[in-house]
Amino acid sequence: MSANVDPNTRPDYDQVLQDIADYVLGYRVESTEALDTARNCLMDSLGCGLLALRFPECTKHLGPIVEGTVVPHGARVPGTSWRLDPLKAAWDIGCIVRWLDYNDTWLAAEWGHPSDNLGGILAVADHLSQKRLAQGEVPLLMRAVLEAMIMAHEIQGVFGLENAFNRVGLDHVMLVKVASTAVCAKLMGANREQLLSALSHAFVDGQALRTYRHAPNAGSRKSWAAGDASSRGVRLADIALRGEMGIPAVLTAPQWGFYDVLFSHTNKDLALKPDGQRQFSFPQGFASYVMENVLFKISFPAEFHAQTACEAAVTLHPQVKGRLHEIAKIVITTQESAIRIISKLGKLANPADRDHCIQYMVAVPLAFGNLVAEQYEDDFHAAHPIIDELRAKMQVVEDPRYSREYLEADKRSIANAIQVFFKDGSSTEQVAVEYPVGHRRRRAEGIPLLEDKFKANLATRFTGQRSAEIFALCKDQARLEATPVNRFMEMWMI
Repeated sequence: MSANVDPNTRPDYDQVLQDIADYVLGYRVESTEALDTARNCLMDSLGCGLLALRFPECTKHLGPIVEGTVVPHGARVPGTSWRLDPLKAAWDIGCIVRWLDYNDTWLAAEWGHPSDNLGGILAVADHLSQKRLAQGEVPLLMRAVLEAMIMAHEIQGVFGLENAFNRVGLDHVMLVKVASTAVCAKLMGANREQLLSALSHAFVDGQALRTYRHAPNAGSRKSWAAGDASSRGVRLADIALRGEMGIPAVLTAPQWGFYDVLFSHTNKDLALKPDGQRQFSFPQGFASYVMENVLFKISFPAEFHAQTACEAAVTLHPQVKGRLHEIAKIVITTQESAIRIISKLGKLANPADRDHCIQYMVAVPLAFGNLVAEQYEDDFHAAHPIIDELRAKMQVVEDPRYSREYLEADKRSIANAIQVFFKDGSSTEQVAVEYPVGHRRRRAEGIPLLEDKFKANLATRFTGQRSAEIFALCKDQARLEATPVNRFMEMWMI
């Protein structure tokens, strides 16, 4: 036989795909903490979506592709009157949840926002529930939505623990696509073979580049990329349930597989197999760890690596607000990840550029005492030249301890410190915040604030009575879990 002929023995599915499929099909969610956190995550994510509806740059993307389209049992988009096919509804829900960079976050070797998967989960669950009712069957309950959220969080987050897709320029929304594919396929009734097929196609897809999150290309695509990825997960699940064959060795096939094509041998952050090939590394199996430890953005709509910097800046505001023009230097001490992702010099071209700039996110609360989404807009930036004046005086330095404890499993801190120096030689104290209010270590402090955030976001879209009804349901774990998905979604319609 010629040495140039490829062997054509079809292998079993790659073990990673089998592990995901077995988890999704066989795991029973029993963690009370995970379910409670998922409930809080659900209301926070949808609240973020309501707030995003105030921004035309977001809402221009919403609605049917063809105006006037009528979809039987169409999935609803919260805060709107849209009833869309599940793919477009997943896109729209994911878009509004992510638009303001205000939903939950997971930080490890790879970063991301696991509640981005809610687009696909809610769209599929709402459509299926209405369809079941029309056929005289029992609709899905919100317990199924919470369980799907926990599993999607787990898949995306456990992948991120030791696999730095960002190191090879791939964006974390590929993990949204993988997780959404898995849990949406399950909701749609996939068997093991269909689920494996769907997952294999999620890895075969061309993956998003991170370039739209970084200088010089940072822009608004980062606000809709997750909705796009979650919608793609719904599509791939549908393709598999129609009987499409899978690609078993999608990860490991020599030359043509994911590892060789997209995780090249230059990627030193990946584990080596005995034959020298790079592969995914998993320090633990799939359970409910990620949901239990997820980070909430409570105080600021800002990239998470800067959350504690914003807290420190708010603390320093009373000391510096009357002396802004006397400042000689501002030193921001941070972690390596923040320096790599959000430390920027020069002109900031758009709101998406500004909410991924640690200097901008520190300058605004130093000067104004708070940071809200409207302060990223062009008109606000243009009206306040003090922001760029302060940015020009900033130095960003790494603290090795901050970088180390950011990755330590028993800490996972996101530390920042700020100190302001004045022209007369005086200075403020260094204000350090190591764990943001949305961290698991600060849950008791954070959840009441998260609920206040949710109430405020509800009030941007609904009457006082409707807001109170939605809040009361979301606050009641048992009642929420027992609520049919279609009835829950009806409450969010305009």
